[in-house]
Amino acid sequence: QVQLVESGGGLVQAGGSLRLSCAASGNIFSISHMSWYRQAPGKQRELVAQIFSSGNTNYGDSVKGRFTISRDNAKNTLHLQMNSLKPEDTAVYYCNVFGKIYADRYTLRNYWGQGTQVTVSS
Repeated sequence: QVQLVESGGGLVQAGGSLRLSCAASGNIFSISHMSWYRQAPGKQRELVAQIFSSGNTNYGDSVKGRFTISRDNAKNTLHLQMNSLKPEDTAVYYCNVFGKIYADRYTLRNYWGQGTQVTVSS
């Protein structure tokens, strides 16, 4: 299986920055696309940003121009640089990965991290 561990969350003032990281480990054969999602209290989980194995990226409208997603394929890590943070960015941020394991190289599986809290104060 694949384990995902997020880090980098915390409390920051509006206008500040944070950098989230997600480390994937386990019996990894390959990783396809990687994403960050977030969920605020009382709201549905939403896509923040995703990056494909090609390097192409996709961002949610609310974070375009402020957040940057990146990945290190050699280390199986995912990052999210968050700048110009707003109180409405407050949420639990989740790492999401589609990948294959050595035990089953033909099945693309979906994995989630446990989440890291980001709180932006006004």
